Formats: sequence, C-alpha cells, structure tokens
Amino acid sequence: MANNAEEIKKFLRTRRDAVRPSQVGLPNYPGRRVPGLRREEVAQLAGVSVDYYTRLEQGRLTSASEGVILSIAEALQLTQAERQYLRDLLRPQPRRSKDQAPQQQVRPDLLRMLNGLHDQPAFVLGRRNEVLASNDLLDALLTPFNHRPPGERNLLRWMLLDPAARSLYLDWAQLTSEVVGVLRAEAGRNPHDPQIAALVAELRSVSPEFRTWWAERTVVERTWGMKRFDHPVVGRLDITYEALSLPGDPDQILFVYAGKTDDDLEKLRILASWYAESTPSPATAGKDGETAPAQQDETGEQDSSHA
Repeated sequence: MANNAEEIKKFLRTRRDAVRPSQVGLPNYPGRRVPGLRREEVAQLAGVSVDYYTRLEQGRLTSASEGVILSIAEALQLTQAERQYLRDLLRPQPRRSKDQAPQQQVRPDLLRMLNGLHDQPAFVLGRRNEVLASNDLLDALLTPFNHRPPGERNLLRWMLLDPAARSLYLDWAQLTSEVVGVLRAEAGRNPHDPQIAALVAELRSVSPEFRTWWAERTVVERTWGMKRFDHPVVGRLDITYEALSLPGDPDQILFVYAGKTDDDLEKLRILASWYAESTPSPATAGKDGETAPAQQDETGEQDSSHA
C-alpha cells in the first residue's frame, strides 16, 4: 500500500478521469484535452476552492472534514464503497500497535453452524481474504482449504495463481477483479497492516492481472450476488451468495452459498456425497465428535484452540 498522500493523489485522479462531463451536466465541448473532469470542475461541483481541491489531489492535504469528503464523493459520483474508501484515506484511524491487533479466530459455535450446513457451502473470511474456516461443501466446491498448509488459505491468492480456479469460475476475470477491489477496501481500512502490504507486494510480483486491477483502484464491498461455475464433478452450477458481517467479530465476513435453482441444489447434494466418499475428514475434531475446520490466526499460523 502506498503512503497516504500518494494514495489520495492516485485515487482522486483515477476517479476524476472516470467521470465524463456529460454525466454531471457539464458541456463536452470540442478540443477538450482530458476525457474526464478537470480539477476546477470537481472543485466547482463540490463547492470548494480550486486551490483546496488541487492541494488535496496533489497529496499536500491528507485530511478533510466529513462534509468536504461527502461533497467530493458526490462530485465524483463515487459508489458507497468508494466513498468509504475516500473517508478511510482522509480520516485515517490511529496506527495500532502490534499488541492491539486482535487475532482472528472463529468462535466454536460458528464452526458448529458451518458444519451443520449440509446443503450450503459456507466459509468465514478474514481481513486479508484468508479462509479462516470453511465447511466440507465449500471445500468440495472450490478447493480443500481445510487440507491446505497454514499460510496457503488465502482466497485471492488461490483465485489468481491456481489454474483450477480459472477453469472453475465461468466469470473468473470479473469475480477475481472484484476480490482485488475488496482487498483495496481492506487496505484503506488498515493502511498500516504489514501483512496486507506483503500480500499486495507478492501478488504484484507474480500476477500481471493483479497489477492491472490494483492500479485501477476499484473499491468493492462484499454484499450479495451470483456466481457461475463449471465444476469438474457436477458441471454447470449457479449459486447465489450472501456476505454477512459478524457482530462482535471484527473484520470477519460469513459467506453462505445456495443453489440458484432446484437443479443446482441437487448438484450441491451430489457434490457433498462425492466429497464425503472421496476425501478424508480433517484431522481436527470437536468435543461433540463433529469435524471442525482448522483455523488460522491473523499471522497465517494454524490455530486449533477452537477445534
């Protein structure tokens, strides 16, 4: 992640370039040298001085009031996710010490709930797109995260670098670029997180697609939607999903998948049966005898305290 001033500069510039004058009621007269808005036009639309906006976009100002942030967001027609990202950039939280950063662990009750979802793939993602916990059906649908070594359970890394992921998702480029946008939002919320910085540096060095998407500075928040798969076991499979924030568990998101149609639901049942027959259960087991997914804390090390 670039320093705050540099990121403010690049983010505002890319968003300004993306807005056409006609979108905000301005004339697009012949001879315009830029396809997007000029700085003075953004300043006019936001109700701030040209000098103020220029200093802001040049990174010479690294904070702004909530009113100014909202006005600029409106002028640039930012999405809700982009507005929050701009807010994170211009009203950053104090740097947290390492001792203050809580370890990300999945509660035992939530693990039992994941294991109880027999017809619905489900998993919990951490702040850096780590799969903190997943049920067997999710592992059958995507990849067996529960059997992957500690430190190799990052969803975005898998989507970018595993050829099987490109074959599995029918809309691989769109979905993967959206997850890059999710990481961008997380980087805005946690600008001093060294592991996010390390992940970004790693992916920029090995993935040309990541370099392109990261430079576009698109910001995405997890919500809900649909995904299309070409699964090697059950073929074409469409699922809907919900991304649910977990109160009391900061930076954890619960994803629950469901078959889009009755036919898709039946395919998920077939997939669950196939996985149960072909794959040994994870070595960790809960007190009640149920199988519990292995977890990772925020350092990427395996944690079995709730297994």
